[in-house]
Amino acid sequence: MKNFLDENFLLQTETAQTLYHEFAKDMPIIDYHNHLMPDQIAQDKNFENITQVWLYGDHYKWRAMRSNGVDEYYITGAASDWEKFEKWAETVPYTLRNPLYHWTHLELQRYFDIHEVLSSANAKKIYDECNAKLQTKEYSVQGLLRKMNVKTLCTTDDPLDSLEYHQQIKNSNAEVVVLPAFRPDKAMNADDIAGLNTYIDKLADLTGAAIYSYETYLSALKSRHDYFAANGASVSDHGLEQIYAEDYTEEEIKAIFLKIRSYEAISLAENLKFKSAMLFQFALWDHEKGWVQQFHLGALRNNNDRLLASLGPDTGFDSIGDFPQGKALSKFLNKLDLNNKLAKTILYNLNPADNELMATMIGNYQDGTVAGKVQWGSGWWFLDQKQGMINQINALSNLGLLSQFVGMLTDSRSFLSYPRHEYFRRILCDLFGTDVENGELPYNKEWLGQVIQNICYHNAKTYFNF
Repeated sequence: MKNFLDENFLLQTETAQTLYHEFAKDMPIIDYHNHLMPDQIAQDKNFENITQVWLYGDHYKWRAMRSNGVDEYYITGAASDWEKFEKWAETVPYTLRNPLYHWTHLELQRYFDIHEVLSSANAKKIYDECNAKLQTKEYSVQGLLRKMNVKTLCTTDDPLDSLEYHQQIKNSNAEVVVLPAFRPDKAMNADDIAGLNTYIDKLADLTGAAIYSYETYLSALKSRHDYFAANGASVSDHGLEQIYAEDYTEEEIKAIFLKIRSYEAISLAENLKFKSAMLFQFALWDHEKGWVQQFHLGALRNNNDRLLASLGPDTGFDSIGDFPQGKALSKFLNKLDLNNKLAKTILYNLNPADNELMATMIGNYQDGTVAGKVQWGSGWWFLDQKQGMINQINALSNLGLLSQFVGMLTDSRSFLSYPRHEYFRRILCDLFGTDVENGELPYNKEWLGQVIQNICYHNAKTYFNF
């Protein structure tokens, strides 16, 4: 019997252990997509307690607590931070075989050197020990990033964001490079006409330009895209149910925009055409600047209307959607490629049924200009767990080139999430090690180690030009 979370956790063979400890373990981290708060990095914040850095905003843990019968008062409600931590500690023993069980204890080990299994019995002791450490300089936000050897990270930012905190970080002595990523989802959300108009009005105020037509709207958004580029951005991101690729004419989009600005209802067909036009325009700007564009596809969001009304979005009520992806995705990528306007692209799917679809789709638009120009991103959100990662790696191996993969990201709101990179690296090394010991791969240790280091770090560094 192996010990829980020992040094060879997830590494089932001697070859896997060698590959991980000699090649993967100490590689730096590039986290090219996350939801960390740049103001907290700029201020080099020290959190008051572990609840604030660990449980605030973590809808993974919130979902588990609700499933365990914990009242919302102790999750997002008015309970004290200690009470919230206590309820989480009571929940942890019931998360066996959920990735949260592994992540929780990896995070306690890697950040706080706590090797106990968290439960209600030791909750207060662990709470106090973590809190004491969190008050020290070593455990400031930048200290936590340094502890995990994070070299570069990309936050997720709306076009209206000032990027003032990114500027502060750049002008400081911070060791980590923090770059913005352009996320214009709200700018194309014609599902909510009133909300879109409010957004357009804010954009007009920010840019000082009257927005009365589709052309003036694009001009104002382009100025923000340029502003992001001037502040170090080279990555965009889109969170969509599916790619929008309807046929449209410029005259149609101009007319639809005027209806939107007049607060008139638009049809479903008009909505899809507007989103298609906007998405294509963003892609053209990304190509023009040599950016990497990312598309997170397939989330069915905000399923619980009752709790959405009281708690808002991003609080743990999203799920995997079963949207058709292939045809529109191909049409969108092909339209860009026909005019040689396809930027480097990363595709993420949330529905595991789309794994092989994505793995084969990326091969359609590799053009030899860049190794792995079109990428299929690591297991995302509900697929960001052991089996999800294994399935993604295996499908990419079978249908593409795993060796050119840009590897792992956190997609997290927590500064304690970086052991997920270790989790990925251990799984990666275990798969390679098993193949070697099964005689399915030759044991060329140096080459295998190089491929693993590339996937862990070098491929991303080259792909993003970081």
